[in-house]
Amino acid sequence: MERLLETEHENEHIVLGLLNSVEHDGERSQRHIAAELGIALGLVNAYLKRCIKKGLVKVHDAPARRYAYYLTPQGFAEKSRLTVQYLSDSFSFFRLAKSDCARVFDAAKTRGFSRLVLAGQSDLTEIAILCAVEAAVTIVAVVDPRGEGARFMGVDLRNSYAEVTAPFDAVVVTDVSRASQSYDSAVAVCGPERVLAPELLRLRVPANAGTATGSAA
Repeated sequence: MERLLETEHENEHIVLGLLNSVEHDGERSQRHIAAELGIALGLVNAYLKRCIKKGLVKVHDAPARRYAYYLTPQGFAEKSRLTVQYLSDSFSFFRLAKSDCARVFDAAKTRGFSRLVLAGQSDLTEIAILCAVEAAVTIVAVVDPRGEGARFMGVDLRNSYAEVTAPFDAVVVTDVSRASQSYDSAVAVCGPERVLAPELLRLRVPANAGTATGSAA
């Protein structure tokens, strides 16, 4: 059931992005839309056909053997509904993430961990950095092999733990899209007793590993 809800949410997010793109410029190619949304070209084609079938989008011929798309009244209404839902979901995520970060930082301090590295860049990472100030813990760095640049929200951004030069006590997983991989990478470097994870990531961790509830080794 939980997986079904996640898939439905992902589908709605793609539809919202597609409707926004069509509204902004209906003459964009499907390849352009795919690059903008970060999804496969075939997926864009499938979602466009679905939106056309539902009456959300209409299509007409354009010059150079291309097509132009535009939103129908139903399409505008659906885009508004999905936008409101997305904002509502985002706010719910922020509240849940903030409370989870507070718990995981409390668990860290209970273990004597005050200098932390965050594993992975995501919306959760941003919330964790903001919460760290109130929790009186120090975020030494953010580690993400896909990260670009030297800083992330004022914190050093590194591609590996070997690049973190400042001393740190533990790692908190904040990678939403690749949580399991980030957790395993952190454990390989620090050991499970020094890796903590917010409960919202739903990671299956050993009994002696850190969680947002503060279980001890």
